[in-house]
Amino acid sequence: MSGGKNKRSKRHEGWEEAGGEFYQELYPGGEQELFENLQRADAAKLATLLPSKQARNTTTSKRARSQNERRQSTFARTTQSRDIHLSMLPDLSENLSNEERTWEEIMQIKAMPVPMNQKLEIKSRLQNATKLRLQGLEQLQWRQRKVLHRFRIRFAEIVGKLELWQSALREIEGKFGTGVVSYFLFLRWLLFLNLAISIFVVTFLILPNVFLVEVEHDCDEFVENSTICCSQAYLQRNLTDNNVILDLIQGTGWMERTILFYGVYSDQVYSYFVKKLWDAEMFYNMPLAYILIPISWILFSLIAIVKTAAKGFKERLVENEGQFYMYCNLVFGGWDFCIHNDKSAKIKHKALYNEVKGCLEEEKYKEEKQSRTRESQILMHLKRILINLLVFVILVGSGILIYVVFNQAMDKLNEEQFSSMEIEFENITEKSTLSPYRDNSYSIWRFRNTLLEFLPFIAIGVLNIFIPEIFGYLIKFETYTPANAIIITLLRTVLLRLSSLAVLLSQIYIQISDPDRVRCAVFDEEFRQECWETYVGQQLYKLLLTDFALQFVMTFFINLPRSFIARHSNSRCLKIIGTQDFYLPKHVLDIVYVQTIVWMGAFFCPFLPIIGTIFCFLIFYIKKFACLTNCTPSPIVYKASKSKSLFMSVLLLGFVISILPVAYSVAEISPSWNCGPFRGYETVWSFVVETFEAFPYLIREFVFLIGTSTFAVPAFAILLFFLYYYWAVAAANRHMVEVLKNQLVLEGHDKQFLLNRLSAFIRQHQKRCERRNRASFADDDSSIQHSSR
Repeated sequence: MSGGKNKRSKRHEGWEEAGGEFYQELYPGGEQELFENLQRADAAKLATLLPSKQARNTTTSKRARSQNERRQSTFARTTQSRDIHLSMLPDLSENLSNEERTWEEIMQIKAMPVPMNQKLEIKSRLQNATKLRLQGLEQLQWRQRKVLHRFRIRFAEIVGKLELWQSALREIEGKFGTGVVSYFLFLRWLLFLNLAISIFVVTFLILPNVFLVEVEHDCDEFVENSTICCSQAYLQRNLTDNNVILDLIQGTGWMERTILFYGVYSDQVYSYFVKKLWDAEMFYNMPLAYILIPISWILFSLIAIVKTAAKGFKERLVENEGQFYMYCNLVFGGWDFCIHNDKSAKIKHKALYNEVKGCLEEEKYKEEKQSRTRESQILMHLKRILINLLVFVILVGSGILIYVVFNQAMDKLNEEQFSSMEIEFENITEKSTLSPYRDNSYSIWRFRNTLLEFLPFIAIGVLNIFIPEIFGYLIKFETYTPANAIIITLLRTVLLRLSSLAVLLSQIYIQISDPDRVRCAVFDEEFRQECWETYVGQQLYKLLLTDFALQFVMTFFINLPRSFIARHSNSRCLKIIGTQDFYLPKHVLDIVYVQTIVWMGAFFCPFLPIIGTIFCFLIFYIKKFACLTNCTPSPIVYKASKSKSLFMSVLLLGFVISILPVAYSVAEISPSWNCGPFRGYETVWSFVVETFEAFPYLIREFVFLIGTSTFAVPAFAILLFFLYYYWAVAAANRHMVEVLKNQLVLEGHDKQFLLNRLSAFIRQHQKRCERRNRASFADDDSSIQHSSR
């Protein structure tokens, strides 16, 4: 122990000696000069000895000496500009009298033996002393700002207390860290986004279609293959009493004729009267509303995503700027002093522990990266290449499997379409002793038909559950940082989900673009793709239901027994099988996948955003149960700021991918002849063009002018100018931040310099006092000896 103390003391003495030599070399002016200045109390002379003053004097002299030399070297010009900025910095040691006086008064308030309420009142009076210097309108404006500021603070506190799932989010943050709780915040954000989209759809599509009365036409007055006759035949068909539950989960039968799907929405312009407006006749164009509402919620979603992503990137940049002070902020500024019970304190302790753990994990990876040899780097790159090849093979195999399953299911369904008509006919016409047997065979056929309907979506759901687990296992061998591991795993899982959706949509497109497809059936027969928009909406509706059902089954019927076995078993093998981590990339892709389906299907199934809102609400509780009950804290600690920006980036990718098929169907594919608001048009876009041509002449000319080069080129030049301006401002701000950082470093040097010199002055003062004491003692001894003699 003593040896260790001696070593530390020697190191400390060596550090002090090195620091003294450093300041003596950089900031000349010996202790004797300082002692003389202190004795004379010459503050101006003492201020010139500060490191910041020495740096300014040095840069000023350098600038004067090198005025001619700086034209010869670019490096000299860069260094000189930095020196000029450094010399132009304000002296933060000036104008401290007001701050010191205020600080002394606050300290006096702290030391007063009065209750805390009185201390707060006195402090508020002291801080509000600026109003004594304001008069008239300025004082009124100052009071208004003060009241508004207090109102905002109180309103933010009230809203914070009324936040949805606040207690659950705090519990998750305490056990799993801010990265995992950012996932649940992201899920809550998606819930509110779907709720806003649902309000758009309900207000402008569903309610007008329910309450406004459609004008009915007689088919006898039109051609047999007209849109009127075809739509009446389509809407009056297939209203038999089939299995209600199967129709509910498939979206067929009676469900197909509800406001859930595209086919029931009218192509008419409704007219109605409002009594309070002098019985004025009002019109509501349903086809125009059906194209404007999707455009509105698409723009709304895009703005919300970009705004939230920009906020996340800003937080990430701020966090990256403060890496040097990261541990200080966590240790000294991370505690929430509003916590008032033991449970919340324990949760906050765990949250801070997870934050520090995540920071240490990144530091550990950086040290391991620096200590790698060339052989280990080559081996690491070879492993990454092999794993990427394996991932590519898995993705291709998944796409082939979905293709085979979808085609087999569709072939079986087409084969049994005519057999179903025979079974229904026999069940209706024959009244014999074999009718129970025929009812049983019909129910078996319905069950098999339902299984074939859901078989492609079950295959997609199973692949989406198990393949990300394989990706999560493979990523462990690639030695990435936690942030990079999340990004790469998310990209691979996104490719899996998008490839499965691409295969499914391609097969649906092949079915609906078949030239032999029946477009109008005025007789009693039924065809699956007669109204292809409703058929697409049914497929995406079933895909959404299947994904939700698989998540529910996996959480409560597979993962829950696994976690129970892992907790109550002593077998190492069973613990390995049952232990589960809350693997963030997989769960993020689950909800992004659901949201992508909602965006993609909202045009063909307007009720889908409402279903998505309900599913987001239920998925929160399912994921909460999976997180708190089934899973253990992951060894990889995720950071909140990086997770937020990453979630929004993946969501933006899903948004773009979901809008592309809808845009293609609007622009290129002919709408159904017998259903929907755009029946009778070549494409949906042709209706948009026809509606635009009915606009007033000035509006059309203005829109055409925007599209011409006469407007586009100057607008592009102005945008470039503003872009350059904001880039220059940002560069100047970054440079000023660096300059202020240097100033803070110099101020720190000033404090250390003053402390060192003050300690030197105290030592010299003590030595002089000792000499005086010794001299006085010597004089006393000599006087005593002299008197004794």
